[in-house]
Amino acid sequence: MAKQGIFAGPRIKRLRRDQGLTQQAMADMLGISDSYLALIEGNRRPLTAGLILRLAELFDFDVRSLGQEEPGGGAAAMRRRLSDPLFADMSIDRAELEAWLDNAPAAADAFARLFDHWREGGGGAAEQGPGPVAAARREIERWRNHFADLDAGAEALADELRIGAGDLYGAIAERLRVKHQLAIRILPFDVMPDRLRRLDLHARQLQLSELLDPAARTFQAAFQLAQIEAKAEIDALVAGAAFGDRPAERLYRRHVTSYFAAALMMPYGRFLRACEASGYDVQLLQRRFGAGYEQVAHRLTTLQRVGARGLPFFMLRIDRAGQLSKGYAGASGSALIDAVHRCPLWAIHHAFDRPGRMVHQLAELEDGSRWFTIARSVRHHGGAAGVPAAEHVVALGLAAEHAPSLTLAAGVDLAGPAELIGLGCTHCQRVDCVQRAAPPIGRPVIINERERGLAPFAFAGD
Repeated sequence: MAKQGIFAGPRIKRLRRDQGLTQQAMADMLGISDSYLALIEGNRRPLTAGLILRLAELFDFDVRSLGQEEPGGGAAAMRRRLSDPLFADMSIDRAELEAWLDNAPAAADAFARLFDHWREGGGGAAEQGPGPVAAARREIERWRNHFADLDAGAEALADELRIGAGDLYGAIAERLRVKHQLAIRILPFDVMPDRLRRLDLHARQLQLSELLDPAARTFQAAFQLAQIEAKAEIDALVAGAAFGDRPAERLYRRHVTSYFAAALMMPYGRFLRACEASGYDVQLLQRRFGAGYEQVAHRLTTLQRVGARGLPFFMLRIDRAGQLSKGYAGASGSALIDAVHRCPLWAIHHAFDRPGRMVHQLAELEDGSRWFTIARSVRHHGGAAGVPAAEHVVALGLAAEHAPSLTLAAGVDLAGPAELIGLGCTHCQRVDCVQRAAPPIGRPVIINERERGLAPFAFAGD
């Protein structure tokens, strides 16, 4: 297994300053170069287990504090909050933000909690803390949705399974049967009408619904194998999160178990090489690894291994009402993930009306950042008469500067005109948008009975 690393740059920087040490002095004590320490403090390199032990020996502090959440989820999460139009006139630069996180972490965390509560609609929930979904997502974001130990373990297991068979599903089924005395049984819909997967320990069976397509069937088998063979690593991650909420803990456990299952289907090294060779052709990657579109899309957000990084994608999943049911910023730092609502001018909505087709768009936000996005509709677990199928759109995106290497961006003028979109009407300051449904928060509406503009609302500060 690869050594687990923790990104804890601000905490190390505060420790060094509390000790009155220069970077050179602390680096000498740790036996590393000052440039490497600078990378650690800048959260561009993780702390290895060896360095954590050395810090504990030298400075006599509780190393468990290194695993605690960075204030506000870290610099990237705070930058996304500060990109809200509410702060458009404040011009808070990167250095000022980092100084805030370094010197007043509790105040930064308080701001983040208050801001998140405001964005979620206020009310009495603040007294109870964030809900389980938000709490689990915060922990995933703390790890940037990249779990090095899980990737390494899944990669080693995938290599072992490939020795015996080229068919991953068959190899997993055989391993469950031989090593864990679990047989896989595919059950008809009328026998198991309300479940996709069920573990029957009495019968020693993993029971899967016939509604599952081949990619989903492989994933569910891999999920079961992850629960058994990656239990120690998963338990450690869940314990380290220290949730005070049982539902949040279970959601997070399900996420990291799913992470291992996906990494088993799409082992890091082979998957990254295939991405780079194909120009991140999602449909080709689906066929090569026997995975679904959503599985591949999610996997693309996790490619953050030190020394072998993929492109910094974000991924989200919405329903027809624009409600977000899954979202990972990855290394993208995109504010589009945290938007309260999806802009109707964002082309991802069109994918609902073009089943199976990829919809792409070059979009520009109010801050001038430009994003190339790809979207496709997906349907889950339908196919039988009377069985409802959930319908979503899964979207991928990355900064336009990274898009030239994408197969799907071929022929797109990435420096040319882009569709102007926002972060939802209540957080968008564009004054001439004919699609606007509400004025922006904090801007007084101007009503002129003698005239009517193209946009449905006029507001102060136009």
